[in-house]
Amino acid sequence: MKKSKVKITTADKVWQVFIVTLLLCVSVIVLVPILNLIALSLSDPARVSEVRGLTIFPKGFSLVNYRVLAANPLFMRSILNSVFITVVGTALNLLVTSMAAFALSRPKLPFKRFFMTIIIIVMILEPGLVPEYLVVKGIGLMNSQWSVILYKLVNVYYLIILMRFFEDIPESFIEAAQVDGASYGTILAKVILPLSKSALATQSLFYGVYHWNEYFRSSIYLSDPNKYPLQLILRQFVVLDDTASLIGSGSLFSYDEAARLNYDALQASTIIVAILPVLIIYPLILKYYARGSMEGGIKE
Repeated sequence: MKKSKVKITTADKVWQVFIVTLLLCVSVIVLVPILNLIALSLSDPARVSEVRGLTIFPKGFSLVNYRVLAANPLFMRSILNSVFITVVGTALNLLVTSMAAFALSRPKLPFKRFFMTIIIIVMILEPGLVPEYLVVKGIGLMNSQWSVILYKLVNVYYLIILMRFFEDIPESFIEAAQVDGASYGTILAKVILPLSKSALATQSLFYGVYHWNEYFRSSIYLSDPNKYPLQLILRQFVVLDDTASLIGSGSLFSYDEAARLNYDALQASTIIVAILPVLIIYPLILKYYARGSMEGGIKE
């Protein structure tokens, strides 16, 4: 039997050209500021003034800005703090969210309607900052990175999305595992989660970006600079223009070298370091978006 060919009309071609043109314009709008920051951070300090708003190639080449950042122990420690908060926080987020979503996706869960009502209420009526501060202080998490990690351990919106995803998994998977004597914990770990890689990858990106970019609660709950995440240092340097905290400990540089530094270029270098991990991780997770999570899993 011959396959029927889909006829592409002129209107379809015009629409495709419009969509491609629009996406190219959006890509340029997004990429040009990032490339401009990279060019600014890599330019020779003597030629930084030649870098304009639309410049995407560095003027000369110098790594002096990144050497300044690497020479600052507070900055390097903040990167390790952000990595710790992001990795541990995202892992706990996915663990607790997936466990709650699996329990709520079971049709025979006792008091399921009551639990869903409580969850919706929590999502709509989110508690204020003052009660949250009192709770964190009451349980002894002030000046602890766990105060930032454990905040919003479960995002209700992500919980509902993952719960609906679990509900779409054929019940025959779970029934087959139960026939083999698997417990609910085994079913979740060896059946549900392997079939939910695309959903978990998406949520890991959302949770990870949230932890990596979080600075507001860090500024409230953390008082020790050695525990500051990268975004708090970035805010202190870029937003508050506190250059002394970043340059002061750079004992590897002479006064003449420090005087030649361009602080706009140094700020650009700090921003690039802050956004680089997200730019690297996103393409690695993107491959899971298009995959069918249950491809080849069962035939009915």
